[in-house]
Amino acid sequence: MDEKIKTLNKKGFIAALDQSGGSAEKALKKYGIEENRYQTDEEKINLMHEMRKRVITNDNFTSDKIIGVILFEEEMTKKTKGEYTPDYLWNQKKIPSFVKIDNGLMETENGVSLMKEIKQLDNKIENAKKHGIIGTKMRSVIYENDKKGIEKLVDQQFKLASIIYSKGLIPIVEPEVNINAIDKEECEKSLVKELDKHLNNSNIQIILKLTLPEIPNTYEKYTKHKNVLKVLALSGGYKRDYACEKLSKNKGVIACFSKAFLEDLREKQTKEEFNNIIKKTIDEIYEASISRSKKR
Repeated sequence: MDEKIKTLNKKGFIAALDQSGGSAEKALKKYGIEENRYQTDEEKINLMHEMRKRVITNDNFTSDKIIGVILFEEEMTKKTKGEYTPDYLWNQKKIPSFVKIDNGLMETENGVSLMKEIKQLDNKIENAKKHGIIGTKMRSVIYENDKKGIEKLVDQQFKLASIIYSKGLIPIVEPEVNINAIDKEECEKSLVKELDKHLNNSNIQIILKLTLPEIPNTYEKYTKHKNVLKVLALSGGYKRDYACEKLSKNKGVIACFSKAFLEDLREKQTKEEFNNIIKKTIDEIYEASISRSKKR
């Protein structure tokens, strides 16, 4: 575990390949797989696995630029070249894995969508550890600058993070601010107040995954906080070029893109086309992730 955690200190970014439910359907469609290609959740999961497998086995997908991967829970029991996917990523690529453990979002209330109850949390954590996973990821969303809602959302994130950390895994706390929020900048200010309150009164170690902010370096202080191992930026629906441009203005923050990482990849691309595109994608995201550190 220690060796895997040390990998997070390298320069690079984390690839978010944890699409599930509706986001998996959108990812497959973007990739070129229409809904008529699958009838069941199992078939959909298998198609997503084939897409992920094509990505992670690519020669350009290496620990030189990628320091971690977030996987969908079902991916832990899928095999890639004869090994369980997390084992393949570590044994063959020296890239540690995180796993998404949340079960989606509740209906929006007070301007936010909290996470649904995570049933059998202890079992999820133990199963993740059995598969060599080093941490978990859980997402909730802020749509409006409702201070009561944001307070409740961050509180939920940190309560779960405390449990996960106590069980020996690194929690990725992801209070996403929706990129289309009319008062996005105000949402981010309220989020900072709540993050400060929890981080300054906690002894757990976490990774923060946050929407690229309206004001550059809004979250820079967390890159130096004793309780924060890494600050990750989610693309949140921004196109990759724009997301990379915004990311490059935020010191110490690295990418953890999902849609923006996969946006140009297609099932029908030839091996050469796929190689060229994924190389360009990885290089672009990597450069945006390290650009501010070059100027220090």
